[in-house]
Amino acid sequence: MMKKVIKINNNDNVLVALTNLNKHEVISYEGNNYTLQNDVPAKHKFFMQDMQYGSEVIMYGVLVGKTQYDLGAGSIMNTENTKHAAEPYVYRKVDYKWQAPDVSKFQDRTFKGYHRKNGQVGTANYWLFIPTVFCENRNLDIIKEALYNALGYAVDDKYKHYANELVNALKNGENIKDVSFDPLHDAKASRIFKNIDGIKFLNHSGGCGGTRQDAEVLSHLLAAYADHPNVAGITLLSLGCQHLQVSDFKKDLLARNPLFDKPLLVFEQQQTESEEELVRQAIQQTFEGLMAINEIERTEAPLRKLCVGVKCGGSDGFSGISANPAVGHCADLLVGLGAKVLLAEFPELCGVEQEIIDRSIDQPTAEKFIRLMTEYDELAHKVGSGFYMNPSPGNIKDGLITDAIKSAGAAKKAGNSPIVDVLDYTEPATKAGLSLVCTPGNDVEATTGKAAAGATLILFTTGLGTPTGNPVCPTIKVATNTALAQRMADIIDIDTGPVIRGEKDITEMGEDILEYCIKVASGEEVPKAVQLNQDDFIPWKRGVSL
Repeated sequence: MMKKVIKINNNDNVLVALTNLNKHEVISYEGNNYTLQNDVPAKHKFFMQDMQYGSEVIMYGVLVGKTQYDLGAGSIMNTENTKHAAEPYVYRKVDYKWQAPDVSKFQDRTFKGYHRKNGQVGTANYWLFIPTVFCENRNLDIIKEALYNALGYAVDDKYKHYANELVNALKNGENIKDVSFDPLHDAKASRIFKNIDGIKFLNHSGGCGGTRQDAEVLSHLLAAYADHPNVAGITLLSLGCQHLQVSDFKKDLLARNPLFDKPLLVFEQQQTESEEELVRQAIQQTFEGLMAINEIERTEAPLRKLCVGVKCGGSDGFSGISANPAVGHCADLLVGLGAKVLLAEFPELCGVEQEIIDRSIDQPTAEKFIRLMTEYDELAHKVGSGFYMNPSPGNIKDGLITDAIKSAGAAKKAGNSPIVDVLDYTEPATKAGLSLVCTPGNDVEATTGKAAAGATLILFTTGLGTPTGNPVCPTIKVATNTALAQRMADIIDIDTGPVIRGEKDITEMGEDILEYCIKVASGEEVPKAVQLNQDDFIPWKRGVSL
């Protein structure tokens, strides 16, 4: 029989409902009976003891809030009776011990990736279009429309077909409501380049205007994407007069990788006789470049060559119980195998800072985290905000009442290994093991930054459903519950609902996730976000974004 409640940590003073519970229902747990004072929907929490005004609320073994008035045992936790609270944090020398999980099952496993000359291995083979300034977005859109349809990378033919059928019905005086939608219609051409997984476009709103610092950060970001292991060639479009000059981009690219040798095609519109000529030349020369990188084929690589980002978005009250801990076990397996794992979203580490600091391998690593975290939080407070305002209405509705609750559950997706490095935005991951990447919690800004650090796969957990991906990094969606996995099957790849029902434990689920990662890294499975061309890209301007 499925359990009705769960206590996540022995020190907690709340229980989490695994199913909908009714007011006056008596819940038995570990020899104690709790009479519910309210209806408690699944994913929400109720107090295990009487609480006074200012009492500390403990969940995941850490302080996550304080009560705002007296409450009886069995009362539901909500935004009225509980407000965010978190412990202060400092560096303290701790001899952190971690036992890697048994990786013998995966020790000799490989994946089929694209080997680059600098020793990195990509999980995909993309050609990338980059504008240095937003003025070139329109030209990118024209080129995208032309190449996607001609080369077989479009995914929207069924919608174009439906729109055309509506037009025909209108012309013929027919009722458009009688026009049927054919979800299986697929008019796209067979892919011409069998070893090219896609052509990607980094449309953005920067490069000019704003501050010069914004342009500098954007240049570092675009250089990181050009140098990404999943990218084999680049077409760069520039207007000419913008803040972000082509020379700046090239300088940042060579600073990141002095041996950069991928095809890089540069077109500057103010030096071209016409827009038509610029677009024509860009298409022609890119086509030649595609012919060249199509010669690259997948070959075997050890799992230590993987770099996996872990991310959560549209989180719910089950995120920290099923999907995140399962992804966390997968992360520990990867670290045990010598791979890289990246954890970002600094606003969603609020409340677990001390644990992060204590897991850092040395004092400089811990102090860099403290500095970045403090600067970020202070910036938010200067404009009247703060990390405590991070939970979204959807998060709150599904049980994440305070930012510390959300953060404590979010941190679970990084597992338990030591933190070997802390990276500022756009800094590359160079060390095997778990690294932190400074990004906002915002889904797309975080995945954008994670790919810039070098992630070649992203594991993205969600309890509410988040239709997003990344242009160069295949993004795998992991549902916290089966209801979501079934309702939004078109965007979900993995269902961790069996953990909630007690059918699988975290270890089994984590191993299943790693098996899926190996298939995606080898091109044997294509995640839904990739199938749908969910190529979301939002540069962070280092302003306040939670």
